[in-house]
Amino acid sequence: MTLTRAIRLVGVTTWMHLKMLNRSVYESVMQAVWPLFFATTALLMYRIAGDREALTYAALGASTMTIWTAVSSLGSGILERERGLGTLEILVASPTPFPLSVAAIVLAVSAVGCYGMLSTFVWEYLVFGVTLDVSQPTAFSVAALVTVFSFATLGFLLAVTVVRYREAWALGNILEYPVWLVCGFLVPVSLLPGWIRPFSWLLPPTAGMEAVRKAAVGENPWEYIAVCTGTTALFCLIGIRLTRTILHSARRHATFSLT
Repeated sequence: MTLTRAIRLVGVTTWMHLKMLNRSVYESVMQAVWPLFFATTALLMYRIAGDREALTYAALGASTMTIWTAVSSLGSGILERERGLGTLEILVASPTPFPLSVAAIVLAVSAVGCYGMLSTFVWEYLVFGVTLDVSQPTAFSVAALVTVFSFATLGFLLAVTVVRYREAWALGNILEYPVWLVCGFLVPVSLLPGWIRPFSWLLPPTAGMEAVRKAAVGENPWEYIAVCTGTTALFCLIGIRLTRTILHSARRHATFSLT
C-alpha cells in the first residue's frame, strides 16, 4: 500500500468512526462534561496559593488531560466493542492492514476527547477567570496537535492488547490516573521521585505537555516537540510490531473469537 492510499484510508476511516461516535448523545455529552469535574478539583486546589502562574499551569494540564481521559476510557475498549458487534474478525481478515484500522479508530476517539479540552478551556474562563494568553499561537497549535497524536499512540497500544487478552480493556481505567501524574499534567515532573522521571520522559505525552506549556508562555517549545514526535514514532513502531505478534499468537492458540 502506498503512502497516499494509507493516509487516505486513515483519514476516511477516522471520519467515519468519528461520525459513529457522535451518534451517541450520551458519549458526546459525557466527554464534554465529565472532565469538568477533574478540572474544577485541580483549579480549586491551585487557587488556594493565589498564584496566577500556578493556576495557568493547572489549567493547561487539566485541559490537556481530558484527551487522555477519552482515550483511556473509550480507546482501550474499542476492539472489545468490535468483538461484541461481530466485526473484529472482519477487520483482521480484510485486505486493509489491521494496524491502520486500529489507528484510525483511536484517532477518532482522540478527536472526541478534544470536545472535553475545548469545554474545559471555556469552563476555566467562565468559572475561574483563567485566560489563556498564548504567546506563540503557531507553536502552541503544533504542540497541541503532536500531543493529541501521542495520546492516540498510547491508546493504540492499549487497544491492540485486547485482541489477545480480552480483559486488557480494563487497563485504560487503571492507567488513567497514573498517566496524569507521571506525565506531569498537574504536577511538574521535576517534583516526582528521581527513579520515576526517566519513565516519565519515555512517555510521549510528557514532552508534548511540556511543549504546550512552553509555547503558551513564550519560551522555545520546539525541542520538546521534537522529543514528543520521536517518542510517538517509536511507540507507533512498537505498536505495529506488537499487533503482528498478538495476531499471530491469537491465530496460533485459536483465541481469536467473537464470543
